[in-house]
Amino acid sequence: MGCEDEVLKIAKKLDKMVASGAQGQDQALDLLKTLQELPITLEVLQKTRIGMTVNSLRKSSSDEEVISLSKSLIKSWKKLLSGKGDGNGDGCGKEKSDLNSSSAGQSSNQQTTPSPTPASLKNSPKQVTFPSDTTNAVRLKCRELLSGALKCDEVSDNIEDPEELAAKIEHFIHEEFKDTNFKYKTRVRSRVANLKDSKNPNLRLNVLRGLITPERLAVMTAEEMASEEMKNLRQKLTKEAINDHQMVLTGGTKTDLLKCGKCKKSNCTYNQVQTRSADEPMTTFVYCNECGHRWKFC
Repeated sequence: MGCEDEVLKIAKKLDKMVASGAQGQDQALDLLKTLQELPITLEVLQKTRIGMTVNSLRKSSSDEEVISLSKSLIKSWKKLLSGKGDGNGDGCGKEKSDLNSSSAGQSSNQQTTPSPTPASLKNSPKQVTFPSDTTNAVRLKCRELLSGALKCDEVSDNIEDPEELAAKIEHFIHEEFKDTNFKYKTRVRSRVANLKDSKNPNLRLNVLRGLITPERLAVMTAEEMASEEMKNLRQKLTKEAINDHQMVLTGGTKTDLLKCGKCKKSNCTYNQVQTRSADEPMTTFVYCNECGHRWKFC
């Protein structure tokens, strides 16, 4: 009964903070971390109604870390409920109602419905949550951003759950950097930006359909994630740059009449090409033989 007494004490402190509107977010965070470490069972959840208390704290708090940790605790308790659903149907259903209750102030005497049997659970809609393997506010926020970028209007049996995919993608990124540092955040932002790109819907659909695994997406370069249109554009620009460079070196004419804007020397090679319509002047490509600077002018 020691665990139950400890949970009741914490619940009273949290209820008092919610009722008074106290701003002691550090104290709330410490209490939530203590709850995370306690061996809370299904019976303790039912007797203490701690789920309802933590949910009320989440709604009233403005601290991002408190909100994230509250969500994580509630989700882990939901998993405990689903794992014990066949042993105590009525109690499980009541506690699950407590965890999902809103701020409408439902009475403790409210009539609850029994939880479904294991057979009906198989036919009921699947409730998907993030894996509760972290309480870090930054990591949880990154998972939410990735999940939002993955969501689309397509409905298909072949589509994987965006939240689970987001958690896996973030996990692999964190495994590489071992921290939520600048490189970690930059990697996450690039995934989010490319997944949300309206001109590149195939990337998002390929991830949702499993054609691109979360582990693969976590390490893809910007070039690999780009749309076909962007890939073709980059290839065209690269080819033009190579042609311009080769044109000056192979077919150019040396001159000392042109001065390099970088090194200010007049040892240059130039070539003129008609890149526009015939009534327009020719484009001159210039290469500095001293410093390697290249430029063009019409």
